[in-house]
Order: sequence, then C-alpha cells, then structure tokens
Amino acid sequence: QVQLVESGGGLVQAGGSLRLSCAASGRTFSSYAMGWFRQAPGKEREFVSAISWSGGRTYYANSVKGRFTISRDNAKNTVYLQMNSLEAEDTAVYYCAATTLSMGLRLSEYSYWGEGTQVTVSS
Repeated sequence: QVQLVESGGGLVQAGGSLRLSCAASGRTFSSYAMGWFRQAPGKEREFVSAISWSGGRTYYANSVKGRFTISRDNAKNTVYLQMNSLEAEDTAVYYCAATTLSMGLRLSEYSYWGEGTQVTVSS
C-alpha cells in the first residue's frame, strides 16, 4: 500500500508556472513508477506524464511536452511536476498515481491514487 497526497495547485495567469508535489507514504516509494494525470471539467481523466522508479525514464503527453517536467526524489518520497508556460487548457484537477509496473501510460495501469490538486490557469 502507498498513500499519495498532492499539493502545489492554485490559480496562475497564462504563461506562468507552478510546481506540483506528490508526497508518498507507506511501502517503499522507490518500488513504484509514478504518474501524473489530469481531469478537466466534463472531460475524462487523461495522462500527463510518468517517471520510472529510478527517475531514469520519463514520458510526456504531446500536449505538455516541452513545458512540463516530471522528477522524483526517492530520499524524500516525493514526485514533482514542474509546469511552465501554462495555458488555459491546462486547467484541471491534477492527480498523482503509483504503479508497480516499470512505467505506466494508462489509467488502468495505476493502483494507487491521490485525491488531486486543482490547477486553474486564467487567460
């Protein structure tokens, strides 16, 4: 079992930046690949980014590639999502998730989820 708590969301103007954090507790954090997903109002939850257990592999949705950066600090049991050049279309609830797979790109591959943090980008 692993418990996940996101933080760092808020209101930001278009073009601005935010850094989301996801703190994990429970079983060994470094055993899990981690992912970020988001869900906008009226839309399905979608993949944003993922990182392998070691941090050596990362993957991004095309919509955020070049603007968002995922990273992790296994000593702090935390995964981060640095979001730059934010756009109104990035407005959503952002969720972090954990998987025992080496990497996960689909919702169904993740077993553990946080409660989410709201990101609102004003245009």
